[in-house]
This record gives sequence, structure tokens and C-alpha cells, in this order.
Amino acid sequence: MVKLTPDLINQSMQYMNPCRDRELDLRGYKIPQIENMGATLDQFDTIDFSDNDIRKLDGFPHLPRLKCLLLNNNRIVRVSDTLHESLPNLESVVLTGNNVQELGDLEPLTKLPKLQSLSLLTNPVSTKQYYREYVAFRFPNLRLLDFRKIKLKEREAAKELFKSKKGKELQREIMRKAKLAMPAADKPTVHNATPADIQKIKEAIKRATNLHEVERLTRMLQSGQITGEFNFNGNMETD
Repeated sequence: MVKLTPDLINQSMQYMNPCRDRELDLRGYKIPQIENMGATLDQFDTIDFSDNDIRKLDGFPHLPRLKCLLLNNNRIVRVSDTLHESLPNLESVVLTGNNVQELGDLEPLTKLPKLQSLSLLTNPVSTKQYYREYVAFRFPNLRLLDFRKIKLKEREAAKELFKSKKGKELQREIMRKAKLAMPAADKPTVHNATPADIQKIKEAIKRATNLHEVERLTRMLQSGQITGEFNFNGNMETD
């Protein structure tokens, strides 16, 4: 298992892929979580996280250039509710071979305004009754699901189903199951750093009194994210 550090990001393969997009290859490191992505400096259109051990799709700072995420063969069960804020221009998400369980677990992805292609092949969710109909209904701009085009006839049938009394009951049941399956939060609150936050972190680094404090603040600066361990007086909170 390898920690995703700024050094690993900078040393990993970077190239122009066949779609003429700039891609960062982070495959196969057995990374347990996404972090320190501020080190990419938003220079990539595609990032490949395939064949790692990621359990939750989160940990991104604001990366408006990023259009495609490849996440084949991880262990992802959850998606951050704020993914759309971090990655507003994401067009394609490949989650083949993960562990997304419930239809309601897909709700954070519905907030991605430019999402056109989604793959959930070999996830438990893809075997759920009404899977394709639900996705066609909840993702009105999605063109491809599991590499198959969503036809107009499918979308109209899905809309008719979920607008009906039966469909509304199904939606309530879907969301109920997702809430029951949601694990308790086990991490501090995380949000994207604003320019003002970044300046405060830099000032806190200058005032730091020990190496440990400098290292923690530097990691926060590199990741582009603020955690619950930092207060906005510019100090680290300790237990």
C-alpha cells in the first residue's frame, strides 16, 4: 500500500493519450485514498487511478480542467457529495469493478453538470432492479451507461415509470436503502481551500514552531484542501 504523495504524483507517467488529452497515470500503486492532488496544478484532462485500493471517491481540490476519471478495479463504495464542486467539468467516470451497492449511492454523481459517460459494470448496483431505468431518469444529460448509448425510448420509458405513483415509491425506497447503508463519518470535515485560506496556511507555516507542524501545514497546502485540524486563526488544532 502506497501513500499518494506529491512526489509520487510528480514522478508518475504523464503523456498525451490517443484522445489528445493530457493524462496522468497513477495505476496499480495500491493507493488507499485520494489526496495531495493539488500537486497536479490542474494540468491534466484525464487521471487514471485504476487498480488501486481506493474506497471513497473524494479528496480532490478544485480541478476545473479534469474531464475524465478512470477508476477501474478499486474498492469504491461511496462518492463525495461535493465532487461536483471540486470537478465541475467532469465528463466521464469509469467505475468498472468497484463496490457501489445501492442506486441511491449514485446521487452525488447526478450533480456533475457535464457528465456524459458513466460505467458501473461489475458493481453490485448494476444488478439492481430498475438500474438502467433509474440512471436514465436521474441523469438526463448522460449519453453512455456502461458503454451503451441511452436511447430516447429508454429515457422516455424511465421518465414515465418514475413520475408514476409506483415510481415515486421506488425512489423513496431507493433513498432509504442508501441512507441505511451509509457508514458513519470517520474523517474530519474537508473542504476546498480558497485563495484566502491558502494565504493563511502560508502565514501559519512561517509562524510554525516545530517541524511536525510545518509538515502538516505543507501537506494541506499541497493538497489544496482544508481539514478539521486547521482553524482559521492560522493554528493547528490538537486533541
